[in-house]
Amino acid sequence: MDVTFDQVRSFIAVAEELHFGRAAERLAMTQPPLSRQIQKLERVVGAQLLARDNRRVELTPAGASFLEDCYRLVNTVDQSVAHARRVEGGSAGTLHLGFTAGSAIGILGPLLGMLGEEQPDIEVILHERVTGTQVDGIRRGEIDLGLARPPFDTNVLSSRVVAREPLRAVVPEGHPIAAAQGPLGPEDFDGLPVVSYHPVQARYFHEMTVRFLVNGHSRIEQHVQQILTAVLLVAAGEGVAFVPASTAALGVPGVVYKTLMDFGGGHPDSDPARPVELHAIWARGGLTPMVRLVLHLVQRAANVMDDALDA
Repeated sequence: MDVTFDQVRSFIAVAEELHFGRAAERLAMTQPPLSRQIQKLERVVGAQLLARDNRRVELTPAGASFLEDCYRLVNTVDQSVAHARRVEGGSAGTLHLGFTAGSAIGILGPLLGMLGEEQPDIEVILHERVTGTQVDGIRRGEIDLGLARPPFDTNVLSSRVVAREPLRAVVPEGHPIAAAQGPLGPEDFDGLPVVSYHPVQARYFHEMTVRFLVNGHSRIEQHVQQILTAVLLVAAGEGVAFVPASTAALGVPGVVYKTLMDFGGGHPDSDPARPVELHAIWARGGLTPMVRLVLHLVQRAANVMDDALDA
């Protein structure tokens, strides 16, 4: 026969009250069944835990030692119950978060800070991947939530726009175009070498660059996969590039960020002033309580980025 949790709680009540009547009242039961619970407990333990007579109840040395273990047991169970409830509610567990290098610039830092401060029971495992491999990871169950660029297969994924920001031209410091006044249009880049993006691995920014320059006569001479690489090549004098406004936070020396004329982001719902979109993506039908909670924090982190861009 094993010790039951009811017996443990009954023993704690009697040990703290040192009175069977008061302990029974505290447990919302009558005294006879409480006395039987303690007798069964002592038989299972194989030791007298309480010394009692008609006038008093006292803990025996074995009872005092057993009481300390009972406190630890109850505390462990209570913590386990609370943790299970947090997992059920989404505030505990493990989240596999995908992100692109570009999305990390403005949002990932604030997001991780919020998670660490407000949801310390959520363990975040980061996966830096381009959008295509994030999608593959979500399909295989390797990633719970991704921060990626459109387009996506909406038959298997759900998505939400979490941030919109302007597109900027990044040009070498000291280049004549760096001193130009007002927003720049495609014609301002005529004849200039352009550092663009890989048409497959960085499809979103490749297409955005081509779309902006469609009426100009620039020369695309480099194709890179990462925004930081494009900025570093500009700093080295290899041309100009087009990047999200948040890229300025990287603090790369030797470059200047220039405002561009408004243009569409490629679909009717895009904001011409903020055509660069970041989406949160997850498996269709996979909006768990934890993903829903983190999505809320992603939006707050995006608002932090927006405030920094507007400052």
